[in-house]
Amino acid sequence: QVQLVESGGGLVQAGGSLRLSCAASGVILRINGVGWYRQTPGKARELVAKITSSGTTTLADFVKGRFTISRDNAKKTGYLQMNNLKPEDTGVYYCNVGVVYLGTAGTGQGDYWGQGTQVTVSS
Repeated sequence: QVQLVESGGGLVQAGGSLRLSCAASGVILRINGVGWYRQTPGKARELVAKITSSGTTTLADFVKGRFTISRDNAKKTGYLQMNNLKPEDTGVYYCNVGVVYLGTAGTGQGDYWGQGTQVTVSS
């Protein structure tokens, strides 16, 4: 009923930039919070940034000043702009979106995960 499709990952040199996108599809009535998480080698999945339905943002200390989170409600898409990337930012990035949707059984809500996109930063 609801799917998230991520895009924008890739290979970049240290100091470079990438922009990740997370597009939601389905009969979506409202998108609540949008979050970006990452799993780096040898570490548990961690929160990178999140944005509420009202636009309030939270950034992890390790990305403050470098990453920006945003959303386009009309496009049902969340973004993570990553600047001044470092080798330690290498990992798989996942979006998580809270959604209110219209399904075959009526309205429902839930949190959904994207498929993950690989970000590799070379030194």
